[in-house]
Amino acid sequence: MKLNQKEVQLITELKNQEELCVQKYDFYAAQAKDPELKSLLKKILKHEQAHYDMLEDLMKGTVPTIKNKTPSAVKYEPKGTHPGDQKCKDFDKFLCTDIIATEKYVATTYNNDLFYFASTDVRNVLNAIMTDEQNHAEMIWKYKVANKMAA
Repeated sequence: MKLNQKEVQLITELKNQEELCVQKYDFYAAQAKDPELKSLLKKILKHEQAHYDMLEDLMKGTVPTIKNKTPSAVKYEPKGTHPGDQKCKDFDKFLCTDIIATEKYVATTYNNDLFYFASTDVRNVLNAIMTDEQNHAEMIWKYKVANKMAA
């Protein structure tokens, strides 16, 4: 598969976003006060790294395999037992709110960019990643709701 200049530019920008997501999830997982949130952020971090790797494959001319799976958000049922005081809870709420905003931005970017690609296979990969990003936001939202952090 050969990418044109515009496609290379878009994938490069998407890789930069995924790299930022990896860094943000890693940093936030280390900062989170609730062990359940730490675990969730670490889990999503692995997905973000997989997205980066998939984009790397595209840059090398290889279309990665999309694994058929039930979206993680469907299965995720947080306990809603934040162990910290209100200050700790507010801190974790901030992390969650920022991550949701990031996921919305990244999902929107994928949605806008995928239409520039000639290859159906590449569009399918980008669409799958976009869906994952939406699921990540939903999982974080479910965590916020379960822990009475959502307004």
